[in-house]
Amino acid sequence: MAKGQFRIYPCRVAGIEAVAASTDHVFARHFHAQYGFGLIEQGAQKSASGRGLVEAGPGAMITVNPGEIHDGAPIGDSGRAWRMLYFDPSVIAEAANEIDESANRDFEFTQPVIDDSRFAAPFVSLFKSLTETSEADSELQCDELLVLILAGMDHERRTRGNSFPAPILRAKAFIDEAPAEQVSLADLAHLCGISRFQVLRGFVRATGLTPHAYLMQRRLDLARRLIAQQTGLADAAATCGFADQSHMTRLFVRKFGISPGLYAASFS
Repeated sequence: MAKGQFRIYPCRVAGIEAVAASTDHVFARHFHAQYGFGLIEQGAQKSASGRGLVEAGPGAMITVNPGEIHDGAPIGDSGRAWRMLYFDPSVIAEAANEIDESANRDFEFTQPVIDDSRFAAPFVSLFKSLTETSEADSELQCDELLVLILAGMDHERRTRGNSFPAPILRAKAFIDEAPAEQVSLADLAHLCGISRFQVLRGFVRATGLTPHAYLMQRRLDLARRLIAQQTGLADAAATCGFADQSHMTRLFVRKFGISPGLYAASFS
């Protein structure tokens, strides 16, 4: 893959998205609604994570949890190349609960970077099974590989949301449930029964983002889903509450490293 390219592969299993990239793009702070893990194939990058600043080089696995604030920048001038799989939370939950049936809390990757060569070959096999194999039993192979990879990773269980004060949890839930709605800081303050400053300060402490930045992230997640369902770009922008298509495009590229048009083309 040439430098500066992103490729989104058709995936044989619902709830999983496969992406390959070779880029020197600098990703701003953002989060995903999905779990992700992938393999750095060339170059290296540094990134903020839920556990501080980390670096990953060739052969290292990188992971991210839903809602985990992170960014990413290449180390050096040559960029980096990686393959990444993104999983809907339900896919990971099913596999994780089969690994540990006694636990009923959410799975969490605890290592943003796993520098262990044992994971590279199974990951590449999983990626290929999801994107290249046409055999009828490929879903069985995918299930096996996913469970084996997760079982080998250092992880823990947690209950999400417990660190959120009740008023901030209400504000976050309002945005999560209706990201396209127009909302002001005063609206959130009224909903929470606290001052605008308390909402702003509490939201940043709990999520790492301001309410506006968090709202934009949720709108981008919604736009991504709509575009994957072949909704037109202008309609997606309007439905998600963006000022216009160009506004959506600027933020989409900043978060995902690819334009909405190129993203849409991968599903046509």
